[in-house]
Amino acid sequence: MPTAIYDYAVIRAVPRVEREEFVNVGVIVSCQSTGLLEAGIELDPARVRALDPHVDLDALRAHLDAIATICRGGPGSGPIGALPPRARFHWLTARRSSIIQVSPVHTGRSDDPASILEGLLQRMVRVGRAGIRDPG
Repeated sequence: MPTAIYDYAVIRAVPRVEREEFVNVGVIVSCQSTGLLEAGIELDPARVRALDPHVDLDALRAHLDAIATICRGGPGSGPIGALPPRARFHWLTARRSSIIQVSPVHTGRSDDPASILEGLLQRMVRVGRAGIRDPG
């Protein structure tokens, strides 16, 4: 299989925007050559509460669910979900100052496009991932 070029951005929960502290909670991946637009979300409530014990986790989950819905497109995804996949990716990764923010867009390449999302979640979101020792 030829190498696939993809773009991705890390989804961040920023419970107190004025403090600029965040927790990585997911990844959005776009691969034009395969038509892939997908979000992987793994919210760790304890990590987010460490930044703000009073964070509204239900509201946070609803916003994160909306990202995944827009990535899937189709019925129920609203006017943004009706856009072509690349336009949805650009809309989702636009800079904003809210409880949900995304990193700058990065580019990668893979010989196994089906594994891109899982690999990025492992490297960018999950705590205690392989190769990194947990303190204690």
